[in-house]
Amino acid sequence: MDDATQRRIGGNEAAFRKLNETLRAGKPLADAEQLFCFRCECGVLGCNKLLELTLPEYEAVRAWPTRFLVLDGHEIPEAERVVERRERFSVVEKEGDGARVAVDTDPRA
Repeated sequence: MDDATQRRIGGNEAAFRKLNETLRAGKPLADAEQLFCFRCECGVLGCNKLLELTLPEYEAVRAWPTRFLVLDGHEIPEAERVVERRERFSVVEKEGDGARVAVDTDPRA
């Protein structure tokens, strides 16, 4: 996969992460087991699926600026690697130029 494509995918995923950060900001402190909906942060064009996570699960992913929440099967192996699979979601980590985009656009930086 060329660098431009990796940057485009990284930019798409960063935009969905920003949306999820806005959603997260609106969530009150809750029971650690309560599920909330977040947007799949994949780079698959046209995806508008929702994931369910607890706030602690969400925060664990956000601790890494190069990691994103995706539905199982929405990972793009040429641009990222799966670092965790859960029943309700997977976590991917960006590589190459996509990782640089992820770090540069991290809303928590």
